[in-house]
Formats: sequence, structure tokens, C-alpha cells
Amino acid sequence: MTTQRTELTRARDHVVPIRVRLAAAWTSFMVLYVYVDLLGLYKPGVIEDILDGKVFTFEITQTFAVTALAATSIPALMILLSTTLPARANRATNLVVATLLIPYMAFNLAGGEWLAYYGLGLAVELICLGCILHSAWTWRRTPSASTSDPAALVLR
Repeated sequence: MTTQRTELTRARDHVVPIRVRLAAAWTSFMVLYVYVDLLGLYKPGVIEDILDGKVFTFEITQTFAVTALAATSIPALMILLSTTLPARANRATNLVVATLLIPYMAFNLAGGEWLAYYGLGLAVELICLGCILHSAWTWRRTPSASTSDPAALVLR
């Protein structure tokens, strides 16, 4: 009876599918990405600059707004693509996009003010991107169900 009870109460690790891991990592990245910018509005002088039509050194124009929306849309689309693309394209897309976002996110440290705040944001964003890169890079290859030839491997 004790053995049976122990088996029932023991925590079990369930394997999380790679697509779900990638979507979760992109979701975490996106939430952090948005909140770093949102909480940055509390920095003294930022609201006054926005009211004067400037963000950092950029004039607030339609082009600026479209660029900001496009940048924010990338992780949102990656959540969707991570769950819908075929495995091979999914892996490649995650590797390319996460790699390209690393220097783009480092741009937030430009300007030199509030280095602890933006540095922490960048560090956690890099952890999320690192998890994405690791998951995509180590995406296991399994034998195709239609063949018994172990040399014929496909991404699942």
C-alpha cells in the first residue's frame, strides 16, 4: 500500500514538445521586450520628450511607429510560427530570428543611462533567446515512420 501511494504522489516530469517550448520562450521574450519599454516610460523626462515628439534621438513619425510595430511583431509572429511551421523550416526560422535579435536587443544599452535597468532587461532577454537557440539547435532528429533506415532522419 505504501509503495502504491508513493507512486501516485511522486512528481512526474512530462516531456514538453519542442514547439511548445519555443512558443513559451518567445512569449516570455515578448512580454519582457514590451515591459522593458513600458516601464522605461517612468524614467524622468521620457514623457516630456514623447510630448515633444521624440523617443530617444528619434522623431515620432509614422515611419517610427511602423518600425516599432514591426519590431514588436517579430516575437508575436514567432509564437505563431513556432507552433505551425514544418519542423525543418521551424528550426531554421528560430535559429535565424533569435540570432538576429541579439544585436538588435543590445541596442537598448545605447545611450548609457539606466544601465542597471536596461542591462537586466537585456540579460533576461538574452536568456530567453539563448533558450530558443538551444532548443532549436538541439531539436532531435528521429527516424521517419515510413522507413527503418536510421540514416534517413527527419526533423520531428
